[in-house]
Amino acid sequence: MTDVESNPTVHRELDGDKFGTFRDFSNNTVKHFDKIALFYKELHENQTVDYVKKMRAKYAALDKRVMTIWEAFELLESGPVDESDPDTDRTQDVHSYQTAEACRRLYPDEKYDWFHLTGFLHDLGKILCHPTYGEPQWASVGDKNPVGCAFSEYIVYPEFFVANPDLKDPRYNTKYGIYEPNCGLHNVLMNFGHDEYLYQVFTGNPCHLPDESLYVLRYHSFYAWHQHNAYDYLCTDKDRAMLFWVKEFQKADLYSKSDKPEDMPDPKKLRSYYESLIKKYFPVENLKW
Repeated sequence: MTDVESNPTVHRELDGDKFGTFRDFSNNTVKHFDKIALFYKELHENQTVDYVKKMRAKYAALDKRVMTIWEAFELLESGPVDESDPDTDRTQDVHSYQTAEACRRLYPDEKYDWFHLTGFLHDLGKILCHPTYGEPQWASVGDKNPVGCAFSEYIVYPEFFVANPDLKDPRYNTKYGIYEPNCGLHNVLMNFGHDEYLYQVFTGNPCHLPDESLYVLRYHSFYAWHQHNAYDYLCTDKDRAMLFWVKEFQKADLYSKSDKPEDMPDPKKLRSYYESLIKKYFPVENLKW
């Protein structure tokens, strides 16, 4: 097992008051860090360019299921706890309500109701971990990063990339790798997981969520970018403009995690509000997944 204290990412995450006690991968009280380190070891070793292309093709067809968003949410309720998250051992449905309600507190105006719904839906792609799909957690959750170019030191546990075959491939191990400067994040292959899958689902079905929402859904786990400005050289001006909303979303996603009884959401009271937003932004009830 790695010497976690030597990981520079841990110390950067803890600098100042920016994160407080959140995202501390070396000394948390929720989960044992060895288990989290093992998760990232598997993720960093296995997520290669070839793997990502294979997984994108596998799920881009949206031929796995036809179901409503609420039926997908039921899978999330019964799914496993996210092994990569050092801040909570709650199931993802609890986290979805907590994040959504935090989004409402940040932007209570009705014109930002898309932001509220984004908080509610953002981790729905983690149904990949459900037995219905059967993907391992390292193919479903965890931080996102580009493949096909040099790995940033700001990625959690960067030392585990040493066993990734792409690190030794001259096509993929330079600063730009297979990309051009400022090519845009939409042209960059990210390690595959819940973010990309949900983005595929929503862009492959009738959906009226704005671009700001789709950026949040697709890149909210890209911590090296939105917390450390890594890979900015691959970004366009549009990416940089959308970064504002990704950062705003992190305030709700990260700081809403709590196991205190007073912070537990009441789905019976909240469900009708999110049902109304789903009907507003999704004109078709049954979606292809």
